[in-house]
Amino acid sequence: MNPHGSGFRHPVSYDRHTQRRLARLRDRVVADIAAADLPPGSRVVDIGTGPGRLPLAIAAALPHLRVDGVDLSPEMIDFARREAGDAPVTFTVGDVARLPFPDDTFDLVVSTLSQHHWADVAGGVRDLRRVLRPGGRLWIYDARFALRRAAAAVRESFPVGSVGRETVRASRLPVHLLARLTARA
Repeated sequence: MNPHGSGFRHPVSYDRHTQRRLARLRDRVVADIAAADLPPGSRVVDIGTGPGRLPLAIAAALPHLRVDGVDLSPEMIDFARREAGDAPVTFTVGDVARLPFPDDTFDLVVSTLSQHHWADVAGGVRDLRRVLRPGGRLWIYDARFALRRAAAAVRESFPVGSVGRETVRASRLPVHLLARLTARA
């Protein structure tokens, strides 16, 4: 959620660059959410949503869920809102370490490839824990090597035994570069 990188200030070029490249990961995340079998009305938030493609895909595939997207960049959120049109997705400008939501708001918090940009990983994880409802789930997808700080912060903020990590296959490459860090509130 760092708006200062060169591509992060230009939502149109960022979206054009990542839309196809991240399609398999986006499909994987939507499939994971579908497999979670969340009941109707459950609320899902995508942290570091960028141009909002993941929340739009979730809403299209799983219309029984309430979907939000959050990003630090106002330009990305403006772009996402324009792309959404009348899709039932809410986009909000916010910092992962100071989310503009009350406690116990979400049933599932998802973040894809943004955790390595967070300025305050421990603060971000604490705030993600705060906005999760009891029994809610946290899924952070990122480069395997980049999840070390988040894993330590998750172990400090979530109950013992609720934290897991698994390799994610999201490309045709034989090397698996991504992983999903999971926790349950």
